[in-house]
Amino acid sequence: MTFSIVGHCTRTNMVGVAITTSSICVASRCPWVRAGVGAVATQNVTDPSLGPLILDYIEQGFDAQDALDKVIAERQHIEYRQLTVVDTHGDLAHHTGTEILGINKVVEGASCVAAGNLLSSTEVPRAMAEQFEAGADLHLAERLLLALKAGVDAGGEQGPTHSSGLKIADKNSWPLVDLRIDWSDGEPVSELIDLWKAYEPEMDAYTTRAIDPSKAPSYGVPGDL
Repeated sequence: MTFSIVGHCTRTNMVGVAITTSSICVASRCPWVRAGVGAVATQNVTDPSLGPLILDYIEQGFDAQDALDKVIAERQHIEYRQLTVVDTHGDLAHHTGTEILGINKVVEGASCVAAGNLLSSTEVPRAMAEQFEAGADLHLAERLLLALKAGVDAGGEQGPTHSSGLKIADKNSWPLVDLRIDWSDGEPVSELIDLWKAYEPEMDAYTTRAIDPSKAPSYGVPGDL
C-alpha cells in the first residue's frame, strides 16, 4: 500500500524521505528526518514511534544497521513493519517483516534505499533508486521527488495512491522541507511536485526569518511594508 525512498546528499549532508500511499495523510506518520542524524521511512502496517526511536539510537552513536537491529530486537509486531534507514554517513539499513502485504521489494542504491509493498511489480523500487542515483547534482528534494515519480511511472502500487509527502532535514532542528498532499483523487505525487515548485523559491526565506528576522526578505502579505 506504500512506496518510498530515503536518501542522503553527500554534497550538502541533507537527508530526506519521499513517500506515497493509498491511504490518507501518509506524511503524518511515515517519514522521519533529523538534521545531522538520518532519515527513516516506517510503512506497511505503520508504527510511527519507530522512526524517532531509530533516529534516537543513531544520535546516540549507533550506525544505521545497528540502530535498526536494536529496534527489531526490542519491539513487538516487527513482522508487520517495513523500515528503511539512511544516516548522514551514507550508511543504509532496511527491514521487511514476514507479514508485509502483497508484492514487496527493497533496493539499495548509492546513499538511498527504495522500498514498497502491494506493488504492481518488484521493478518499482529499482526505478526509484536508479533515478535517485542519476540526479546527484540536483537538490535532494528534487532528487527524491523525481525518484518517487519514477516509481509511479514504473507501475507504482496495485491500486491508486491518494496521499504523498516530502521531508528534508538540513542543519536546523526543524525540517527544511515538510510538504504533503494529505488526500487526492488525482495524482498526489504530481501534485507534490507542483507544491515543491511553489515552495522552493520561498524555502530559504523561511529559514532566514527563523534565524534572524532582521535580515529576512519582506513577508509578502497585506500590510507588510
